[in-house]
Amino acid sequence: MSSVSIDLWGGMDALTNWLMDDVLGAFFNWLGLHGFADFLMSDTLGTVIMLLLIGIFVFIVGFLVDITMIWQERKMLGRLMDRRGTMVGPLGYFQNIADGLKTFLKETIIPENADEGVFNLVPVLYIGTSVLLLGTLPLSTQWYMSNSELGVLLTFAIFCIAPFVILLGGWASNNKYTLIGGMRAAAQIISYEIPLFLAVVSVIILTGSMNYGDIVAWQQANMWLGIPLIIGFIVFFIGITAEAERVPFDLPEAEAELVEGWGTEYGGFRFGLMMLTDYFRGYAGCAVVALLFLGGWDGPFPSIIPEEVWFLLKAFIVFAVMIWVRGALPRVRTDQILSIGWKRLLPLAAINVFIAIALKATGVF
Repeated sequence: MSSVSIDLWGGMDALTNWLMDDVLGAFFNWLGLHGFADFLMSDTLGTVIMLLLIGIFVFIVGFLVDITMIWQERKMLGRLMDRRGTMVGPLGYFQNIADGLKTFLKETIIPENADEGVFNLVPVLYIGTSVLLLGTLPLSTQWYMSNSELGVLLTFAIFCIAPFVILLGGWASNNKYTLIGGMRAAAQIISYEIPLFLAVVSVIILTGSMNYGDIVAWQQANMWLGIPLIIGFIVFFIGITAEAERVPFDLPEAEAELVEGWGTEYGGFRFGLMMLTDYFRGYAGCAVVALLFLGGWDGPFPSIIPEEVWFLLKAFIVFAVMIWVRGALPRVRTDQILSIGWKRLLPLAAINVFIAIALKATGVF
């Protein structure tokens, strides 16, 4: 069933009715523009406005999570490198806001020989699909945007759009570095998607559902799937790290070789938004790990600590491991990345599927 959380839907519906009926509708009726007032109070326009408000809400929540993740990464990397990291504001949190304003105020330049239409379209597609991705992930049993029975499939279907957008952006920039970065991204993500999907298949076999809520409920009733499916957990973590293009799998953006990879020609506001989008995808990957293998919002003291806190805490812990990996490991070569995906992760993912089938067939779960 596809729906929006009752509380969120009801709150947005009430806000829309108040804004369109009680404020704008009443104002234009008072001016004597009754036809325009009726249009503002129509159900169709109200639904459009409500969906727009929900989209803005998702973006704001994702933006705040993004800022926190960037702060977490900069502070942790600083400590790993024996320095303090950001220092502006409480614990250095405001440094991200200052750097963001600086980036957004910079001039945007379009390359002379670029395909301008596609060049401008790529950031919209990249950001739009990533925000849509956040809408598929629940925060708890009450906070969710979509509760689809095919939620897991929907999430990875949206994830799969990124390589095509990245390749398109690299081609449209008319730059050899951006094109190489786009081709690397497509090759890398396609190589890791099969092991990633096989790890997800093992979860679906045991739980019998592709709904995130059902998967978390199964883990609450039995055990976190990261324990019996430890091989799948490791494969999935490595695969989602590559899917999010995090170190050591950041070849599409290799600064030493490709300047900034497929996004080299993007600057100013576009670059800032696409950097935030990378963290959107990183958060989405960590959230999926928490949902599928770490019990989602399951945790002790539910009457004291809300479900949303447990879920976000697990997602940030997974991201902390990604940061630790970034600080500890160097970037690997293209051939090594593809070899790891096809020769190492794929067999392990297949073994993990057989383990899930055996656990299900023998009645262990």
